[in-house]
Amino acid sequence: MKIQKSISASAYTSESFVGKYQKLIKDVVVPYQYSVLCDAAADTEKSHVVQNFINAAHALRGEDTADGFYGEIFQDSDAAKWIEAAAYSLANFPDKDLEKTVDSLIDIIAEAQDEDGYLDTYFTVKDREKRWTNLLEGHELYCAGHMMEAACAYYEVTGKDKLLKVMEKNAEHIYNRFIAEKHEGVPGHPEVELALMKMYRCTKNKHCLELAEHFVNSRGVNPDYFRNEYKNRGWTVWGNDGTSGEYQQSGKPVREQTEATGHAVRAGYLYTGMADIASKTGDNSLYEACKRLWENITRRRMYITGGIGSTVHGKAFSVDYDLPNDTTYCETCASVALMFFASRMLENEVKGEYGDVMERAFYNTVLAGMQLDGKRFFYVNPLEVTPGISGISPVCRHDLPERPKWYACACCPPNVARLIASLGKYSYGESDDTAYCHLFAAGEVCFRNGIRFRCETEYPYDFTATYHIQRGGKIAVRIPAWSESYTVKLNGEAISPKIITGYAYIDTSDGDELAITLDGTPKFAYGSVKIPQLSGKLALCRGPLVYCFEGVDNGGDVFALSVKGSGSITLKEYDEKLPGGTLAIEVDACRRDDTESLYSLDRPKKTECKAIAVPYYTWGNRGLNQMRVWINEV
Repeated sequence: MKIQKSISASAYTSESFVGKYQKLIKDVVVPYQYSVLCDAAADTEKSHVVQNFINAAHALRGEDTADGFYGEIFQDSDAAKWIEAAAYSLANFPDKDLEKTVDSLIDIIAEAQDEDGYLDTYFTVKDREKRWTNLLEGHELYCAGHMMEAACAYYEVTGKDKLLKVMEKNAEHIYNRFIAEKHEGVPGHPEVELALMKMYRCTKNKHCLELAEHFVNSRGVNPDYFRNEYKNRGWTVWGNDGTSGEYQQSGKPVREQTEATGHAVRAGYLYTGMADIASKTGDNSLYEACKRLWENITRRRMYITGGIGSTVHGKAFSVDYDLPNDTTYCETCASVALMFFASRMLENEVKGEYGDVMERAFYNTVLAGMQLDGKRFFYVNPLEVTPGISGISPVCRHDLPERPKWYACACCPPNVARLIASLGKYSYGESDDTAYCHLFAAGEVCFRNGIRFRCETEYPYDFTATYHIQRGGKIAVRIPAWSESYTVKLNGEAISPKIITGYAYIDTSDGDELAITLDGTPKFAYGSVKIPQLSGKLALCRGPLVYCFEGVDNGGDVFALSVKGSGSITLKEYDEKLPGGTLAIEVDACRRDDTESLYSLDRPKKTECKAIAVPYYTWGNRGLNQMRVWINEV
């Protein structure tokens, strides 16, 4: 069943679109986020992450822990994701000083590990006797998973194995508890499943694979596990009673689940682990479950921006076609998790729709989660914002109109950093005889099967990708479903390659030049009539980019605008004054005059005008103003 696998390195750096983002991660995001972890960032929410590890080491030695533990129960994971982001940044831009900083942090983390392999600062500092008694809320396995990912990434890039050995010991501790000693339990917040698969590939330790399978196969077998755990432990962190199996993705065994439910990030991580296990073991029943869940998400519960999780209540999936624009949640981490899921589905089956969704999530919700200067971040990604209501009204309080610097629950900022820094792993894959191009990403790419090329592209604003083949072989390039037309040229001559499930397969030789040109025509998009919030509305797209209308470009008011669906769509010239130097799109529109009263029986007057749209990922970078993705059609 396994057709292709991710390449082992971040693959590329360049001055292209993504290359500039990766440089931003190196120059701004990684240093800033480390200062936050050390409580050294000015005017920023206190983190205490590094100090928690120091205090845990003090506690293990029986010393005074000073200010004890501070922050969320899963605070350790922020350090792990930062290490992972730093590791992939080092792969792109070697930096001895950054490497020394990471080594120093790893030394601190290693000191916080208990003799039996346990590693979690919350319980080590606050109450060691409560270890493993609150899997629903304790996030011990979640934190362990992220640290395992960090350990694998740092070893992969630098060859240094100190953190990897720490997490091997931790994995053995977890194995002993849940398999050797047969304690019942599954993760309250899935994540360790996918991390254990990375550990297995990195270390070849079969206990990691066995443990990953155990957690996936055990989930939902006892649908009352979390309910019973809550009753028996007699203490809680935030009052989650564990009665909702749907919310925990544990109401039934995973192979029987047909709908994506509950906390969207947890679901995405769980499904990623399931798909990864299916790929490695050839478990067809598990892959079939993944396909059912994938279809439910992408055909009935996903936003046009690649956002998932439509309700603030539990940061969760709602029901089919419930996709409100102004009260949505669309957590940045959820789109990161969706990209993970898509990537692992591609390892089971090379299918264009997996790559299509992966790029949609990246170029829209994931990038929108970080301000263009890398210093502010969105946790929630609405598709419509009204200053004075958004961030203030009780039903829209979570939908902020401007990005904060940091969060007490800061899972999203380092998640974006590690994803951008490692995008090459998602852009390219390989089998024994084929190199797969899932995303269009500029730079040098070397595959373990011997194929090697340099890709040149200004994607997503230019729609030609040219591959200069250094070492030839079979290359499979995704042709996105949104591209109605395309051309493929080999050494300047147009060819008609075989298209299989959305990928063009081309045989190349050393020295060849392969060029793929896609259709970059801006187009209107329309939602299903089953989505009530989109009735009478349209959106604007160009390639993978979803566009939005901001007040700053449209006289301050986008809610008075209606766009002519039969009108012209004009791509504006490159404008350095726009955020990030992007390309705007101009469309024919009408502006409705406001009424003096709250309601009126008089027909409003309309004036013809032009409306300007910019890429969604750039919104909120020019001060407080209105924003809308879906706009009324006239």
